[in-house]
Amino acid sequence: MYVVIVYDVAVERVNKVKKFLRRHLHWVQNSVFEGEVTLAEYERIKTGLLDITNKDEDSIIIYKLRSKPMRETLRVEKNPMEEVI
Repeated sequence: MYVVIVYDVAVERVNKVKKFLRRHLHWVQNSVFEGEVTLAEYERIKTGLLDITNKDEDSIIIYKLRSKPMRETLRVEKNPMEEVI
């Protein structure tokens, strides 16, 4: 499955969340990651995020898609994704 994860977490946890997600997904721009994952990887990501974040202060949104969506970037792309063949 293809996932897009958007987060808004307290400043003291931003780097922990970013470092964790970089091990699993592609960084797209500030507080946004995306990529293809297996169901097991998806569960590990969810568990890891729940361990790192605070339920009373932080927000995480995960969009689950069946396949990589068509994407259009307007203006500057913060971290271009290179096509891998």
